Order: sequence, then C-alpha cells, then structure tokens
Amino acid sequence: MSLGRTFLDVRPLRTSPVYRRLLIGRTVSSLGGFMTMVTVMYQVWDMTHSSVWSGAVGLAQALPMVGVGLFAGAWVDRADRRRVYLLATVGQAVCSLLLAVQGFTGGVPVPLILALVAVQASFGAVGGPAAGVFVPRLLPKDQVAAGLALNQATGQSMMLIGPAVAGLVLGWRGIGVCYLLDALTFGLAFYGAFGLPPLPPEGEKSRPGLHGVLDGLRFLTGHRVVRGALLTDLAATVLAMPVSLFPLVNEERFGGDPRTLGLFLSALAVGGVTATALSGPVTRLARPGPVMLCASGLWGVSLAAFGLTTSAWAGIAALVLAGAADAVAVLSRTTIVQTRTPDALLGRVTAAEAIVGQAGPHLGNLRGGLAAGWSSGAVALVTGGVLCLAAVTAVAATTPELRGGVGDPDADSGSGPGPDSGRNPAPAPGSGSGSRSDSGSPSVGAVEGGGSTAAAPGGP
Repeated sequence: MSLGRTFLDVRPLRTSPVYRRLLIGRTVSSLGGFMTMVTVMYQVWDMTHSSVWSGAVGLAQALPMVGVGLFAGAWVDRADRRRVYLLATVGQAVCSLLLAVQGFTGGVPVPLILALVAVQASFGAVGGPAAGVFVPRLLPKDQVAAGLALNQATGQSMMLIGPAVAGLVLGWRGIGVCYLLDALTFGLAFYGAFGLPPLPPEGEKSRPGLHGVLDGLRFLTGHRVVRGALLTDLAATVLAMPVSLFPLVNEERFGGDPRTLGLFLSALAVGGVTATALSGPVTRLARPGPVMLCASGLWGVSLAAFGLTTSAWAGIAALVLAGAADAVAVLSRTTIVQTRTPDALLGRVTAAEAIVGQAGPHLGNLRGGLAAGWSSGAVALVTGGVLCLAAVTAVAATTPELRGGVGDPDADSGSGPGPDSGRNPAPAPGSGSGSRSDSGSPSVGAVEGGGSTAAAPGGP
C-alpha cells in the first residue's frame, strides 16, 4: 500500500467544492463551539462555585437533544433540509450573540444563562438531522467514509485547540469576547450553507408529528444492520465509558497527581486523532461492519488493560489504543448508519443516533461511578471492558450482516420501512451529528456527552 493511501483520504475535497465549503465552515464553527463550551462552564463556576450548577450545564444541553431531536428529525424528513439548516443556524447564532451580550454586561442570573444554552441546543437538535443528509447528496458513494473521516478529523483537531484558545482569550479579554468570537464563526457556517442546492427528501415524506417519529423508530428496530450498529455503540459507551473513573484511578494508583490525570484525557484524544489521520485504509476498505465490531471490542479490551496496569506509562499507552479504537468505531458506525438508511428517513435516524451518542456516555459514566462505589476504580474499569467485549461479541453473533460487511448491497436481510429493505440508492457519505446544525461546533458539554474524549460527538 502506498504511503498516500495510508493517510486521511482527501478525495472529497477535490470532488465537491460545496462539500469543501461546508467543511471549512464546520471546522471554524467547531472552534468557536468548543470555546463557548469552556466559557459557559467557567462562567457558571465563577458565579456559583457549585458542582451542581456546573453539572446543570451538561443537562441544559442534553435534555433538548432528547426532547426535540426525534420530532425535529420527523420535520426534517418532510422539508427542504437546506432551509431547516439555515433556520437552525440563525437561531444558534442569535443565542451566541445573546450570550456575548450578557457576558459583556454581567448581572444575568445563572438560570437565564442555562436557558440560552438550552435554546441553542434545541436549535442544534433541529439542524443536526438536516445536516445529516448534506454529504450523502454531494459526494459519490465510494467517498462516504472519507467524508466522514474528514469531518471527524477536523472536529477532533478543534477539540484539542478550542479549549486552549478559550483559556487564552478568557485570560486576555474575558468571557464577553470569547462568546463574541464564537458568534462570529457562524459567518463561515453561513458561507458553507448558502452554496448548497435545495435538498428535499428523496422518496416518501415523513408523516407529521408522532406518526413520523414512530415510523423512524420502526425502521431502527426492524433494520438489522442499523440496529446492530447502534446497539454496538450503546454497549461500548454504557458498559465501558471510563472518564468518570479517571480521578479515582489516578488517586488509587498514582497519588492523585493532576499531571497524570491530564495525560489520561489527552491520551484518548491523541489516539483518536492519530487513528483518524491514518484512516485511509479503513475508509477505502468499504467493510465498516467488521471494522466497527473489531474496533469496539478493542475499545473494551484496552480499557480493561488500563484497569489492570500499575504503570502510568503502560496505562497511557492503553488509553491511546482505546482512543484510536474509539475513533475507528465511530467512523465505521456512522458510515453504516448513513449508507444503510433511505434518504426519506435519514433525518430521523440521524436524530436518534445523536440521542444515542448523548445518552450512552452519560449512562456509562454513571455506571462506572456506581460500580467503583461498590468496589474500586480498577475493578469498574476491568468489568466494564469485559462486559463491553461480551456485548459486542453478542451483537456480532446475532447480526451476521455486520460480520459480512455492510458495504455489500445484498448483505442486509433486515426489514424496515421504505423500499429495498432500507438500502439507500443514493450516494451516502455521512456528516457528523453535532449540536450546532453540524456546522461542526460541539454542544456545551460535548466532551462528556458525546462519547469518549477521543471522538466528539459519538461514542465508540
């Protein structure tokens, strides 16, 4: 294999100028979104010095994602996705401007700040499903995974850079300027969106209201490949999410050194960025099912190994491996969902995938904390990793379509609404499902709410 085919596949940047503009907007707005994530947390803590209020920041983002997401997906599958996206982006930009105003003026109570965060997340829950169909309509099918990998690479890069930039700006000019810079990044999001053609649903439009939501859920439960992909994600996040255990393990094993704790989090990100940068062979392989299963199993094994080691450097190496596995699993899972879902259902399925990506890590961190309370951090990590591996093995055993490679159009024998057993006849690259209309900007609290720190948003 040539060296050029080893690194990130950049063919989509040459194939589609419209995709290229979207990616530029996504990247810059993602930087602003991570800056706002840090700024909100800093402001709320500075005003209250309460861990309860700090935790409420994540709740203000997660609840709209769940409450609005599925109904928004049904609406998206009835409308021109471009117009929905633009509307949602306008709403989010206005919320950023209002956050900037209160940052400059001060005196705004914390509940009102959280209300602005929740409204912005609600607009994101509308725009994310709309953006989920952009890349499928812009790129040829053999560039599906490559487009996803580019989205993931830029998101991970901004996750590393954004918080650091926010810290510098906060120390230099204060919270108002940080919020304002985020609001300005929406200019490039608009730049990318205005180049899009009209994107009405292909095929039968969604039924209105609850009926449309139920149609989407029936597809998810009836389509074996898509269902298996989401179950694998839940198995990995709910059973093995490690982030809540890091402080305890650091205290148990390494004396509570804050430098070690920081390295744990950085190791996951380093593994994710490295794996994405070297994703060329994965995206060209066109067998996301086996890749996802193997990577998800490796995630569990690596975290179990981290729980067993007593060496800081060996533990960091295990976390780098876990972060790499996480990134590959996220990329493969999203490729499966985007390519196996009919365009007419893609808004609802994208919304459901985002909800899974939000709920799974939160539940996983809760599970880890409860298990550690009954035993120890190491035991919670090891048992979580083993359970994850067992659950992924069970999904693989009961879903032969995933083992056989879902890139094969005849691989799926599952059923679901829509023609051709849910196969998407249109080219179907995906786009990450973020909380900012997939301009790429993360939600407030995305580091905890969207999978491991190696891949936000989305769990392994």
